[in-house]
Amino acid sequence: MQIILSDFMSLDGVVQAPGGREEDTEGGFTHGGWSMPYFEPETMGQVIDEVMGRTEALLFGRRTWQTMAAAWPDRAGDEFADRMNEIPKYVASRTLTQDDLTWPGSALLPADDAIGAVRELRAKDGEGLQVMGSASLAAQLIEHDLVDEYRLMIEPILLGGGKRMFPDGGQARPLELASTTTTGTGVLICTYRRADS
Repeated sequence: MQIILSDFMSLDGVVQAPGGREEDTEGGFTHGGWSMPYFEPETMGQVIDEVMGRTEALLFGRRTWQTMAAAWPDRAGDEFADRMNEIPKYVASRTLTQDDLTWPGSALLPADDAIGAVRELRAKDGEGLQVMGSASLAAQLIEHDLVDEYRLMIEPILLGGGKRMFPDGGQARPLELASTTTTGTGVLICTYRRADS
């Protein structure tokens, strides 16, 4: 299976709280919801649907899972929401227990070896394991060379600080640009794949 990172990203690399003001204020972040003015449903929605079409399971960090679990179950009845609610979801957390995972289809990865569990999932036959948001988990997956595809929606805004997902340990990771699309709102939708895949 392929691990696909799917993120809204500012031009200066911030991925924190794209969807709402109170989504993630950690570190004093005050720009929550920054992505919404740039969302173009015709173009970006189509890309999100395409990636979901080849996604067999979702991988989340704790905070992103909690945000999604609070939003999606109440939206049942629309095709995308129904898919979000039915798809298997794996959660990396050191603080949640399986009993906390009330969103149907959610399973906790082992707290002592979440990366090992992700390696096992990736080794299975199938299509995509998609990571939405989850900056800390994404950074760990990149650091362990487990990401096969990056689906980045790079938005025309500089946020000046906030969570980023790319490690800064000095290791080069060559990528190949597979596709790019520009929206009417100035977003660059870029798909990058590992250069060795």
